[in-house]
Amino acid sequence: MPKIVPEDKARQGHWGWHALRILLAGLLLAFIAWGAVEIYGEMIESPTSDQSVPQAPAPRQQPPQGG
Repeated sequence: MPKIVPEDKARQGHWGWHALRILLAGLLLAFIAWGAVEIYGEMIESPTSDQSVPQAPAPRQQPPQGG
């Protein structure tokens, strides 16, 4: 005959400080990774001084029309 256990006693475990610490550590690691990617993205996005930026040609001036 199986043993009958009340519902409130049949749980495997409860949420405690250990689970909270694991969740907070994971969140902290995610923020650190996000920050590293942001810094890396800013470094590769900014132009260096060795690169020259092409400039648009100056607009041509029309000769004065007069007669």
